Amino acid sequence: MLRLGAVVLNVSDVGRAGSFWAEALGYARQPHNPAFLVPQEAPGTRLHLDADDRTHLDLWAEDEAEQLAEVERLVSLGARRVDWEYPEDADFIVLADPDGNLFCVIDLSH
Repeated sequence: MLRLGAVVLNVSDVGRAGSFWAEALGYARQPHNPAFLVPQEAPGTRLHLDADDRTHLDLWAEDEAEQLAEVERLVSLGARRVDWEYPEDADFIVLADPDGNLFCVIDLSH
């Protein structure tokens, strides 16, 4: 079953945005990547800050088989595959919802 793993938020200054959103949401910045913010108290959706990428959702699948099955399920619901230039080691598949909003389905085992 897919879960909402992260919201990727386009920002102009990752440091400034990280300080703001960490305080606003009570999230902690990750030491290995301060652009990743996670809830401090309970499991929840991460916030990824990115100066280059557009705002979108990351949906997490446990492994590649689940990722591929979920992509097919989402396409059957009205999503469409997006022509995307993937890196060689990509762990994500880019789709668009029926209104054209992009989102990624991520293979967490990758």
